[in-house]
Amino acid sequence: MMQRFLEVYRGAEVICIPSSSCVAMIRDHYPKMAAASGDVALKRAVKNMLPRVYEFTELLVDKLGVTDVGAFFPHTVALHPSCHSLRSLHLGDRPARLLASVRGLTLVDLPAAQECCGFGGTFAVKNADVSEAMLSDKVRCFLNSGAEICTAVDNSCLMHIGGALSRQRAGVRVLHLAEILASRDSKGTV
Repeated sequence: MMQRFLEVYRGAEVICIPSSSCVAMIRDHYPKMAAASGDVALKRAVKNMLPRVYEFTELLVDKLGVTDVGAFFPHTVALHPSCHSLRSLHLGDRPARLLASVRGLTLVDLPAAQECCGFGGTFAVKNADVSEAMLSDKVRCFLNSGAEICTAVDNSCLMHIGGALSRQRAGVRVLHLAEILASRDSKGTV
């Protein structure tokens, strides 16, 4: 899959990926996998590609210098900073800065924001009971925040959290940060 990714994006000037866990996989593991292969050309291809890979908020804030995209989203939102966005990519306040520029949006604090939602790829399958307990804690934090919308920059977290909120019929929606930034109408529909 790494070789296919390199082939598909070989000529791309910029590679924007909307999921922090995917960017972390590329940055953290592609160099190790290429080195383990012993293939000099593969190592070079990975090395040349890495500077062109951006997580969505990195592209907007760091490369393009944009924090205000002209969005309007009249809702109360809580941000879940995913483990990969915090611990691998070190995105810092980039997602929050983008949300702070959205007209009509009220950004509320998420209690225990830096705690994992329990997904972690195969972790949720191999350690289902622990994952479910972590998810339960995260959902309780969202419900306590008073937010109408849960957002993040990691699709797997949103799927995990969204599933639990849906099963509980909590009335809280999940949206990727990009969906909020794409909202332009007075209803804040995406």
